[in-house]
Amino acid sequence: MAHPKRKTSKAKKRSRRSHHALYYKTTSVCSYCGETIISHRVCSECGHYNGRPVLKSADEA
Repeated sequence: MAHPKRKTSKAKKRSRRSHHALYYKTTSVCSYCGETIISHRVCSECGHYNGRPVLKSADEA
C-alpha cells in the first residue's frame, strides 16, 4: 500500500488549496433605479438589465 515518503509541509498544503478561497461578488449600481446589484444580473427591484426592462414589475401586472 502506498504511503508518503515525507510529511507534506504547511506551505505545500496551503498552496495546493489556494483556489479554495472565498471572494467578494462585484457590485454595481442599477442605471434605472439606482439600487445596488450584482454585476451582469437583472435588477431585483425594477427588473431592468442594461437599461432595458427584462422582467415585469409588480405594479405593471
